[in-house]
Amino acid sequence: MSENQDNLSTEEIVEQDINILKKVRIEKLAELMEKEANPYEITKYEVTAKNIDIKEKFDEMEGKAVSIAGRIMTWRDMGKANFIDIADNTGRLQVYVKMNDIGEDNFAEFKKWDIGDIVGIEGIVFRTRRGEISVHTSKITLLSKSLLPLPEKWHGLKDQDIRYRQRYVDLIVNPGVKDTFIKRSMVLREIRNYLDNLGYLEVDTPVLHTLEIGAAARPFITHHNTLDMDMYLRIETELYLKRLIVGGFEKVYEVGRIFRNEGMDSSHNPEFTTIEMYQAYTDYFGMMDIIEDMYKVLTKKICGADVIEYQGIEINMGAEWKRLTMIESVLQYAGVDYNSWKTDEDARECAKSHNLEVDEGKDATKGHVLIAFFEEFVEDKLIQPTIIYDYPVENSPLAKRKASDPLFTERFEYFIYAREMGNAFSELNDPIDQRERFVKQVEAKRSQGANAEVDEDFITALEYGMPPTAGLGFGLDRLVMLLTNSPSIRDVLLFPTMKRI
Repeated sequence: MSENQDNLSTEEIVEQDINILKKVRIEKLAELMEKEANPYEITKYEVTAKNIDIKEKFDEMEGKAVSIAGRIMTWRDMGKANFIDIADNTGRLQVYVKMNDIGEDNFAEFKKWDIGDIVGIEGIVFRTRRGEISVHTSKITLLSKSLLPLPEKWHGLKDQDIRYRQRYVDLIVNPGVKDTFIKRSMVLREIRNYLDNLGYLEVDTPVLHTLEIGAAARPFITHHNTLDMDMYLRIETELYLKRLIVGGFEKVYEVGRIFRNEGMDSSHNPEFTTIEMYQAYTDYFGMMDIIEDMYKVLTKKICGADVIEYQGIEINMGAEWKRLTMIESVLQYAGVDYNSWKTDEDARECAKSHNLEVDEGKDATKGHVLIAFFEEFVEDKLIQPTIIYDYPVENSPLAKRKASDPLFTERFEYFIYAREMGNAFSELNDPIDQRERFVKQVEAKRSQGANAEVDEDFITALEYGMPPTAGLGFGLDRLVMLLTNSPSIRDVLLFPTMKRI
């Protein structure tokens, strides 16, 4: 360590060293430009083979000329002969570079390059004496100069926060990260295939909304200059999709980017993706069957097995999912029988005897108390796939009431690893009932200072008549977390929301 580094922290020393290396690389770039060899001016390089193809089809490619391109990841200097590892989007491949093969001038320039530089290689596929599949170089071209050094064996990029901020570096040095996002793309593709094969139509609905609805989530607000009015980034895709059911579509879905101006944790990000689907002439039991089958198909295709591991726990996705009403689940896991409560006061007293606080306080109904018992005593027990259905009307403003008991709705949520994964119900299609529920929602939001309004146009749509319909929405990000064994939602978002520094 130099004297001027004695009083610096490890982070400051690393930054100082990086700045020195960057300065050296900039000087190398300047030298190239003086020779009119600016690598950034190259606009195209013809690639005839990918690294994975050379490895998997070696028997038919041995001895053939190829052209590959990628980033220098390692460098073993042996004087007039060098071995470098080149990484393209399919993986790494060893490349043998010898002065006698590429010429002294080309070799002299090559020796000035750095790990991290992007190069093009022309050469012959062969196997080394140690048995490693490689390319014997006849010509090497610098395609782009890297001015910053890559983290050496992950040193200098251990901080999780930096990994999320500099995802581009994370992807370069950690192949497992790239695998996660390849799987994310596969999951989305298979969801589309599944729904398309059932006759669903994929649609797009507006991201910018003209009013703040009464739903619980808080929106992001922006302003449209031409129309001179505030607008809101959507917190759901639901109401527009149901308008389409009114209009005559019978099966629709949307892969929707959703924005909620709320807290962040391991399973919440302000910007996330949902899949919402609506089907006419079915009910919430029909949606239960679809989502259970869809998850089983996805798990088998993405993970290759019915049983997967998530954070050290085996999850059996292939077994028949457990189904309990909310009343049954609270009785099973909390030992509390909703049916024993004759009045709301009975329910509040039961909560008090269990030291359970209910947000609604003295105004709490039996439904509010049941929900509180479920959240406190049941949710964390639902490790294996479990469907909880028949929710109180108090927290289900868009769900159809049960004909047999109007205090409950035809709604379900499903849970895996004690995490709510999706929400569904038989949709409320009674415009009078819907208006009453919207008004209550809006009053509650306005009491909290929001500028919420009843969506009168949606009420108008219902007044034209919506057939019996069931809808379901689930978070794509949480599903990808499950299927890639990722502990945080940030691990499955390429560029998660981060605080500015």
